[in-house]
Amino acid sequence: MSDYSYNVEEDNFDELVVARSHELPVLVDISADWCAPCKVLAPLLHKMVFAYDGKFILGVVDADENMKIAGRHKVRGFPTVIAYSKGVEVDRFHSAQTEGFLRTFIDKVIQKHQSI
Repeated sequence: MSDYSYNVEEDNFDELVVARSHELPVLVDISADWCAPCKVLAPLLHKMVFAYDGKFILGVVDADENMKIAGRHKVRGFPTVIAYSKGVEVDRFHSAQTEGFLRTFIDKVIQKHQSI
């Protein structure tokens, strides 16, 4: 992981996601090791972290280890990516997506963060 990408668990969610989202947008990737679409999406999300060089944070949640986070967010399938800005959820998507989709999604989240 890096300064802009780290593992998130139930006991540090509020600190690493909610609180940090006041500084930068935080994308929360809720996924599972056994999930094939998760294995497709994860490398693309990490690629975006480096490409955007500090314009957003990626928090990775292992759903099997942190079912309360998935339940609290009413996750219906994996992967689910939830965008936080200024302490609240501002957008989300499900399943593996293309790099183009991710860039558009991230750009919109950054714009929302700057305008809130």
